Amino acid sequence: MENKHIIINIGRQYGSGGRSVAKRLAEVFDCRYFDKEILDLAAKESGFAPELFRENDEKKNFLRSLFHMHAPMISDNNFYQNNISDESLFQFQCDAIRRAADEGNCVFIGRCADYVLRDMADATSIFITADIDDRVRRVAERLGVDDDTARKIIGKKESNRSAFYNYYTGKRWGTAESYDLCVNTSRLGIEGTVEYIAEFIKKRMGE
Repeated sequence: MENKHIIINIGRQYGSGGRSVAKRLAEVFDCRYFDKEILDLAAKESGFAPELFRENDEKKNFLRSLFHMHAPMISDNNFYQNNISDESLFQFQCDAIRRAADEGNCVFIGRCADYVLRDMADATSIFITADIDDRVRRVAERLGVDDDTARKIIGKKESNRSAFYNYYTGKRWGTAESYDLCVNTSRLGIEGTVEYIAEFIKKRMGE
């Protein structure tokens, strides 16, 4: 899509294949792909250690419980040491997302990107879901665990994601009104879902 600024925000249920969909969309539209990469950018720009962002990704109130554990990794800058908070770490992530979006075409996965870029007219926000049996199967195969363990992992991951999203956005994670399109990968498969979303984005962008 020549001369179009394309921003795609992907929210996803754990085990839905959302990451695979996001990567393929980045290829289709020649976009930079940002998953945990946005955490590294936020760390670089903030002066905090990357581990502080990575180990507590998409978790609400993570910093209060881990501050003392990670304090030695934090920059010696007195401002950071005296003013550190959950909200400041989230703000660093928001700033990194906005800066990347301003610089060119991007696909962002998670981290409230749909909310952070809500005022950007070129942004399309998608939520990826899948039937629970498919999600359990995918997680069990990927992690090498049994189905019961996979279900517990899914529950914990989604509890963290929803709490994080709801807290920082004031909206409800996974509800249709928060996104431009919600798609179930169990219906079309990963590649079929990518094709469906790509066609939606093209039409939305006027092509």
